[in-house]
Amino acid sequence: MKTSAKRTWRLGWDVAEEGKAQRQCDHPGCDHEGAFKAPRGRDRLDEYYWFCLDHVRAYNASWDYYAGMSVDEIESEVRRDTTWQRPTWPLGAKTSNRRFSFGIRDPFGFFEEDVEEGVTKAPPTPEDAAMKILGLAFPLTLVSLKARYKQLVKRHHPDANGGDKAAEEKFKEINQAYTTLLHSLSA
Repeated sequence: MKTSAKRTWRLGWDVAEEGKAQRQCDHPGCDHEGAFKAPRGRDRLDEYYWFCLDHVRAYNASWDYYAGMSVDEIESEVRRDTTWQRPTWPLGAKTSNRRFSFGIRDPFGFFEEDVEEGVTKAPPTPEDAAMKILGLAFPLTLVSLKARYKQLVKRHHPDANGGDKAAEEKFKEINQAYTTLLHSLSA
């Protein structure tokens, strides 16, 4: 039994052409079948042109999704695309500038000595300890760090205090704190 239906393979589908109305190519003046779809525009990605193979290739070669957008709009679109258009926030933004916030409730004080109403405190980071030694607060800039360091060095330098051992120890702490913060600002 022979059938007169001509069958072709298109994009993995076996399509019988007999009795099927062919969609004409949307390119002006083309009489070929429009078998390939292409989006009508950036704002209409679910509406399509139907082109023949030659015209869909030409359309795809000239397609520019970002046409008509400013550099800032393109940058914004690319950044939103990296997170699949979902809202994001900086990592650790809800932890009050702490590196770790485990949130362990320890009402009996097994893990820490200073327990305030069941809230545990994370140990201070080296930067926090250095900020406390220098008497600084966030936000920290290089200019404010250098100015404060200069003040404290003049006050606690051993030569200015007649060789006092306590002043010398404080001077060493100030230098160590300054070095720690300088490295954290440059990193």
